[in-house]
Amino acid sequence: MVKQSAPQELADIAPKLVEVTDNVLFEDVWERPELSPRDRSLVTVSVLAALYRSEQLPYHLGKALENGLSVEELSEAITHLAFYAGWPNALTAMTQLKKIADDERAA
Repeated sequence: MVKQSAPQELADIAPKLVEVTDNVLFEDVWERPELSPRDRSLVTVSVLAALYRSEQLPYHLGKALENGLSVEELSEAITHLAFYAGWPNALTAMTQLKKIADDERAA
């Protein structure tokens, strides 16, 4: 897995947040062996979509694809969560997934 890190442009105003994100979230939690990176990505994308965290979602959709999830699997997860987390949340997540999938096909 490619090393993840907090947005470094935030370091000048939130150095501790960047440090904790890098050292605790990405270097510890994401590396724990009890879940694979693929499974962690599925959980992360689902929660971000369910909570309408649309600013963070595109990055994690891309990471989910890098971690082995397919566009079809992500689409199915988002469709499933529509009934539990709300239709607008799912449509927003699906729109972001479509953009990422279209960009990948064009590349």
